[in-house]
Amino acid sequence: MHEKGLDKNEVLNSLGKKLEEDASFKSGRILGSMCSEPHRISEKIFSITFQKNLGDEYVFPSISKIEHDAISSIGSMLSNKDAVGHIVSGGTEANITALWVARKLKGGRKKEVILSESAHFSFERASDILGLKLVKIPLTRDFTIDVSKVRKSINRNTLAIVGVAGSTGFGTVDPIQALSDISLENDLYLHVDAAFGGFVLPFLKELGLYKSQFDFAVPGVSSVTIDPHKMGLAPIPAGCILFRESSLLSKITLNASYIGRAGQNFTTMSCTRPSTPTVAVWAIMKTLGRSGYRSMVKRCIDNTLMLAKDIRRLNGVKLMLEPKMNIVSFTCSQLSNKILFEKLERKGWVLSIFPTHLRVVVMPHVKKKHLKAFVSDLSDVLENNR
Repeated sequence: MHEKGLDKNEVLNSLGKKLEEDASFKSGRILGSMCSEPHRISEKIFSITFQKNLGDEYVFPSISKIEHDAISSIGSMLSNKDAVGHIVSGGTEANITALWVARKLKGGRKKEVILSESAHFSFERASDILGLKLVKIPLTRDFTIDVSKVRKSINRNTLAIVGVAGSTGFGTVDPIQALSDISLENDLYLHVDAAFGGFVLPFLKELGLYKSQFDFAVPGVSSVTIDPHKMGLAPIPAGCILFRESSLLSKITLNASYIGRAGQNFTTMSCTRPSTPTVAVWAIMKTLGRSGYRSMVKRCIDNTLMLAKDIRRLNGVKLMLEPKMNIVSFTCSQLSNKILFEKLERKGWVLSIFPTHLRVVVMPHVKKKHLKAFVSDLSDVLENNR
C-alpha cells in the first residue's frame, strides 16, 4: 500500500492493463467454462445493492424477502414450491452445507458418503471439513453411477448418497429415482448435485428432450444444489442450496442474540453475505421467465448437437457419448489429449482437459460461428499436426 493514495484514473488504468490477460466471454472462445456472461441487468443490480449485507436482516429486511422469493421460484422449478434454502457462494458451499445437514440429521457413527467417481471435487472439501469418508462408485458405460455397486456398498456406517444431475465431465444424470429407492429403504440422506443441470434439465423436459425425474419430484431427495451463476446467467458468486422442508435446515440454525430486537437465526456457513448475487438471481428470473430460459436452453442444445455432428465427421476424433445436455466430450486417437489441448490452446481456444478426454461446454455466449471456427481449427490441427 502506498503512503499516499493514487489518482482514481491512474488506478483504473492500471487495473485495465492487468485485466487484459483474461479471456473474454464476448470472444466466444471460452469453451471450457460452466459459467457465461451474466445477464446485463446484473450491472444495474450491482450499482444499487453492493453496500447491502444479506446477513443482516435487521438493517436490510428487503434483501431477505427477495432471497425468500428467489428460493421459492427456484424451488417451484425443482418441483417443490415449499423448498427452503439460500443463495450461497457456489456449488461447493452448497454441497458442504448439504452434507453438514446430513451429518447433523443422521449423526452418530455414520460417516460414509456414497457417490460416483464423476462427482465434483467439492465433496472432497466436504469430507475433509466434516470428517466424512467418501465411498466412490465406478461409472457404468453411460458414465453414470453403478446402482448395483451402490447397493453393495451400504453398511451400518453409511450416512448419505449423492446423485449427480449434470456431471462436470460429461453432463450425465445419475438414476436419481433408483438412488431414492435405495435411500428410503435404508433410511439414508439423499443429496442431488444439480449445480450445472439444475437450470438445464427443467427446460429440456419442457422441450421434450428429457424424460426422467432428478429433483424434489423424487420422494427420497432431501436436498438439491443448483448454481444460478452457471446456466442461470447470474453473476458470480451465486450458488444455491435447497432443502425439501424447513426441519432439515433447522439442524444447522444458530442464533446471534445481538442482532436486532430479538436476535437473528443463521442457517448458512457465511454470516456476512453479499446481496448483489441474490438480488440479481431474483431479477434475472423475473426478466427472463420460463420462456426466456427455455429459449436459451434450446439454442444451446441446438448448437451442441451441431458441434457433436461436426466433430463426429473428423477422422481420429471420437465422442465419449452422445450429448445429454450442452456438453460435448471427445478424445483423439492421433494425438494425446494433452498435446491436442495445447495445440488448440495456442490457437486461442480455452477448453477443459480431463484424464480421459477434452470437454466443450456450449454456454449461451457460444454462438454457431464460434463452434464452426473451433471445428475448423480442430480439423487443421488433426490434418497438419501443427
